Amino acid sequence: MDQLALLFLLLLGAVVSVPAGDRLGVPAPVLMTLLGMVLALLDFVPDVEVPPELILPLLLPPLLYAAVRRTSWRQFAANLRPIFLLAVALVFVTTVCVAVVANAIIPGLPIAAAVALGALVAPPDPVAATAVAGQLGLPRRLVSILEGEGLFNDVTAIVLYHVAIAAVVSGTFSFWQAGLDLVLSAVVALIVGLVLGWGANRLMDLLGDATLQIGLTLLVPYAAYVLAEELRGSGVLAVLTTALFLAEYATDADDVMTRLAGHTFWEVVDTLVTGVAFGLIGLELHNAVRTASGRWGELLGWAAAIVGVVVFVRLLWLLPATWLTKRLHARRDHDEDIPMSWRETVVMWWSGMRGVASVALALAIPLTVDDGSAFPDRDEIVFIAFGVIMGTLVLQGLTLPWLVKRLGVRTDTAREKEFEKALAVRAAKAAKRRLREIESVEELPEELSEQMLRRAFDIGMRISPDMAEEERREAHEQRVRRLKRARRIQGEMLSAARHEVLAARSEPGADPEVVDRVLRHLDVRSLR
Repeated sequence: MDQLALLFLLLLGAVVSVPAGDRLGVPAPVLMTLLGMVLALLDFVPDVEVPPELILPLLLPPLLYAAVRRTSWRQFAANLRPIFLLAVALVFVTTVCVAVVANAIIPGLPIAAAVALGALVAPPDPVAATAVAGQLGLPRRLVSILEGEGLFNDVTAIVLYHVAIAAVVSGTFSFWQAGLDLVLSAVVALIVGLVLGWGANRLMDLLGDATLQIGLTLLVPYAAYVLAEELRGSGVLAVLTTALFLAEYATDADDVMTRLAGHTFWEVVDTLVTGVAFGLIGLELHNAVRTASGRWGELLGWAAAIVGVVVFVRLLWLLPATWLTKRLHARRDHDEDIPMSWRETVVMWWSGMRGVASVALALAIPLTVDDGSAFPDRDEIVFIAFGVIMGTLVLQGLTLPWLVKRLGVRTDTAREKEFEKALAVRAAKAAKRRLREIESVEELPEELSEQMLRRAFDIGMRISPDMAEEERREAHEQRVRRLKRARRIQGEMLSAARHEVLAARSEPGADPEVVDRVLRHLDVRSLR
């Protein structure tokens, strides 16, 4: 098997792992990691030869962009305090604690190398957290915090990692220079993200075509990441800024086809890239086994100690941080998504799985330092990082569904239905207002006016049937049944039309482009 065949196997696994995970009750990223580990143990499977410095630029931009599409700037702003406590403060605390323990238990490990180890295992993975949380039906406030933490903690961790690596390679370290680098990295990333977001928004208006617009959204996150890194900024923060800008300002309510096609496209990208990323994590078992040859007891002991630090520091931090946030929350008027019980705090603690960023940073550690000597304890650091990823991703990922079920943590469906009902009422009222505006400038027949008024009401009813009283709901359900029957018949008629047009494609003298154009018209008609 060569590298290309291995890539296609991972892509196939990414597709199959989604329904398999749903059926088994296991998150798809965990299944892909286990698949990678199994492949790593097979003799005919080659070692992965992706340059370490390319893993983050290739995998992170699309994953981050896809994750941001599911949220909004308002949601981040509402959760700024808990996200800051987790994404910034907790990353610093975890890095320091891991560095202290690693320096104490690993003989001869320099403190700067220990800090690099702490930085690369500190950030929970945004993809793993959201994938697992999304399948378990957790309360939206917990999912919001996990998404915000996962998206922003990489910014802090990667900057700390680069500072520590530079200190090891050069042999010098300046606290003030490190702080200045952190600030400058954030400022550059914000500028790059805003400028690219604004430019991409304008370019989308010029392109017009849905295919070209969606293609541009695939290029933009890569451009933001690479440009920010070239300017010594944070590529992760630049991607997040660009994605949030586009989510806020590049949405046209009437551009239905672009929105539907874009949603489908990014679901496909997210599934495939996520599967490949976690499959690569499992495949790194090759290197871990090679490193541990003859030293299993010692290395496993070190890895277990760091896993314990990472897991329990998160718990010890979450307990007072949650209490503090709730106390401050009680003094404010706006809603803020915070864990409201000890059960939700426990679930958020156990959701801190490591993944793509950690393995990429571990593999990106240089082989040598400036004086030509080997990077101190590089193999040991990579092995420990792999142990932390396996210990958190596989163990926590497999047991989190059981823990959620045991604690009875579930989304507040009543609140969601109430919000859905409120949106349905707003949508119906907006449609009725527009109808009255049209009637003020156009003379509509009474029959048409009444028909349009019923359709305005139906807009809300289709979203939330609970918005109407029983009698009107029954009348609506009757109309829906008639409409479904009419749509079924129309669907069969359109299906016959599509089959006839498609059959003409293979007839002598038929122009395939004309056939495809007519077929697209029929396909669009089928969506109405």
